[in-house]
Amino acid sequence: MSDDTSYRPPRVWRWESESGGQFASINRPVAGPTHDRELPIGQHPLQLYSLATPNGVKATIMLEELLALGHQGAEYDAWPIRIGEGEQFSSGFVAANPNSKIPALMDHTTAPPTRVFESGAILLYLAETFGAFLPEDHAGRTETLNWLFWQMGAAPFLGGGFGHFYAYAPEPLEYPINRYTMETKRQLDVLDRTLAERAYIAGDDYTIADMAIYPWYGVLVQGLLYDAGEFLAVDEYPNVQRWARRIAERPAVKRGRMVNRTWGEPSEQLHERHSASDFETRTQDKM
Repeated sequence: MSDDTSYRPPRVWRWESESGGQFASINRPVAGPTHDRELPIGQHPLQLYSLATPNGVKATIMLEELLALGHQGAEYDAWPIRIGEGEQFSSGFVAANPNSKIPALMDHTTAPPTRVFESGAILLYLAETFGAFLPEDHAGRTETLNWLFWQMGAAPFLGGGFGHFYAYAPEPLEYPINRYTMETKRQLDVLDRTLAERAYIAGDDYTIADMAIYPWYGVLVQGLLYDAGEFLAVDEYPNVQRWARRIAERPAVKRGRMVNRTWGEPSEQLHERHSASDFETRTQDKM
């Protein structure tokens, strides 16, 4: 039996109005800038333009981990890009990332400066630049990149799929919630089976694969993403939870999650980051 009230796609789709939802005002079917604004530039060669979303904190965790290892060349300035206000559509940001998505990195050690966009590309770029968190042996490097690219391909089902329809859509719809819940739980099972046999995602060592996957799936099983822990029965994935707890306790991860964070507890927010001392002196509860 057909339902005459159900939506039927037109022969040709036209963008006539915002489609609803929390992020409707910043979604559009065309690329390019909407306004002129140059990006700020701080004192360090590495300039990060981001926000503390799961994709954004991948880059800040990596930079903080590099600094913790003593790589002083990884010092950076981090500037917030407030995507809810459309700052990702400025002319300066579009020049850094024509896809208008955070994060974007500009490396001013080269002439002209090198732009790096897509969070996975930033992790790989920094790993290769500083020779850290990416195994040198062929097998270890390949396994790490397997999981890095797994995350880049899998997370849109979690974020744009499950997260959108479960947490942000104008109304709950059974079919897409069921569809993306099934896929999210399948992905968690993939991780849980893998982590039953190894300490970290790609093997015995902590790598950029862990930095890529933790902000999405680790935070998810800790109940800190979409408030969906009970709904997803995350206690069914003990190996992912063990791994997530281990990652969450790393000091560099704690710092990285604060950078460009503009919501939550003021003591956990560091809107801009320009030096290590900012974590002590410029968190929002001290401003």
